[in-house]
Amino acid sequence: MSLKKLRSLTRCAYNAPTILMIGYEESEQYRNEMEEGIVSGQQDASIVASHMMLEAAELGLGSVWVDGFPNTKTAEVFHLPKSVKLVCLMPLGYAADDAKPAPMHEKYRPLEEMVKIL
Repeated sequence: MSLKKLRSLTRCAYNAPTILMIGYEESEQYRNEMEEGIVSGQQDASIVASHMMLEAAELGLGSVWVDGFPNTKTAEVFHLPKSVKLVCLMPLGYAADDAKPAPMHEKYRPLEEMVKIL
């Protein structure tokens, strides 16, 4: 039932048998005492998601970071507390033999366009 709900919220489920919802609890995120408004919830959840993707690859599983979903609506559909902020979805599974990245994921921009040295 949960997979069916998630599939109705995003077109980026890729028939994966497992889809993780990764987020953070606002009240538990680090708050920088030196500057108001600087918090780490999204960064911390992103670090965890990246490590999960690396571990999945180590286990021979395919994964993808999905940002194309309605965060607030997804939290509501799954009855998550308002203090839980979703960062990404992560479909996991064994990739089909003919699976390949979407064209936009294979295009590379010159480093000079991506990095600005200050």
